[in-house]
Amino acid sequence: MNRRKFIKTISCVTASLLLPSSAISAPIDFSKIGFDSASYSQNNAQTIMIFLYGGPSELAGNLTNLDEIKLESQSDYNVYFNNGITPTQNNFWQEAGGSIMEEMLASGDMNIFRTCYSQLRDDEGNRSHGRCVSQNQRGVNNLNDTNGIFSIIANTLFQNGVIDENTKLPFISMEGDSIFYTASDFTLDSFLKPTSFSYDLDNPFNRRDANSWIYYTGSEREVDGYSDKRSAFDITMDSLAQLTNPEGKIKENFSKRVELDAFIGDMNTAALPNGIEYPNDNFSKKLSNAVKILTNNPDTKIISLGTSGLGGWDDHSEATSYRSRMERLFESLKVSVAHIKAENKDGNINIMVFGDFGRNVNLNGSFGWDHGNLQNFYLFGGKNYFNNVGVVGETTLSKVGEINRLYLKPASDSYWFEPYSIAATLYKIYGITNPEYLTDGFSPIGGGLLS
Repeated sequence: MNRRKFIKTISCVTASLLLPSSAISAPIDFSKIGFDSASYSQNNAQTIMIFLYGGPSELAGNLTNLDEIKLESQSDYNVYFNNGITPTQNNFWQEAGGSIMEEMLASGDMNIFRTCYSQLRDDEGNRSHGRCVSQNQRGVNNLNDTNGIFSIIANTLFQNGVIDENTKLPFISMEGDSIFYTASDFTLDSFLKPTSFSYDLDNPFNRRDANSWIYYTGSEREVDGYSDKRSAFDITMDSLAQLTNPEGKIKENFSKRVELDAFIGDMNTAALPNGIEYPNDNFSKKLSNAVKILTNNPDTKIISLGTSGLGGWDDHSEATSYRSRMERLFESLKVSVAHIKAENKDGNINIMVFGDFGRNVNLNGSFGWDHGNLQNFYLFGGKNYFNNVGVVGETTLSKVGEINRLYLKPASDSYWFEPYSIAATLYKIYGITNPEYLTDGFSPIGGGLLS
């Protein structure tokens, strides 16, 4: 068994030991959630959440401690990366998207927090994928609280009369099922549940041949424009399908089939602004479509997507492709921000980027990085409610006295926050006045980000 498979096996076993066998949730009392409709309306927030599954190394956005890391590392950074590890002016990794980061930082389009750090996880000895992803997407350290961040936002907005059954596709997932949308101790109405789209907005409920001439009578075929109308066959199939579909997600989504057909058709024909051209890969197509949806449909509040099309971020070994993945990620982000600005939506639309956790900064014997508890949090747009704070947080190298164990941690006088503050920040921009009630006491991100 190679190193990567061994570590992943151990991680899975550890996660299964740490996670409770049956989560007993403390139900949320939505009457205790404060909501400011004026703040919600003023922010008019829409969010694209890009979650980097696997836990990306923080080095792309922070080479501040590089000289010391090189001296202490088990494997030689310069040799493995063939001297392709160049710090930029603000200590981004030039060959890993750093030049683009500098450009976006200079234009005021990017905020980066280098000290998203979990002291709680260090105290618990927790660096497992499953538990950390679950905590980050629920916004709590205690996994007895089993509701996802976005399901809580959805129900809060519904309870306060902001969205209802007439709101068009308020929540969308372009990554399939996600813990962000888990609702275990309250019932989420079907119209609040996320609608799933593929990266290219292919509608799984589309009947591509339903309007074929074979489903029309001769007299029907003689009528101009018959192919633009829903055929009797199409309508009959909808009725039959709903009679036989079981209750649950299939039936709920199938009821939206006609609406989805029309919506996807509109999005696929929506033109990009002049000068906007995304890279030609599946992740960029997904991000392009996410921006199209938000800029053309103000009803959509949140879209979540992973980075399928770029690859995963669990770089235990042979991490050389990390540079190209980061470069491609930021190439797409740069275009997406330009797209949003061209549509005059950079005030209300924000993009958030983070993952499970960060990495150990020791380059190990397999030329990768093991799990750590400090990561970067990247933030773009949202200028109606986010201040331009640039680079926040300073780090120091922690050596724990064990071989292969080198970690970045917040410097003693630096601002830092637990990842649960990201959830609190989301709650805040969507009008919730007491987000600490939902995050076990953690406040929104500070450092001057929110006025």
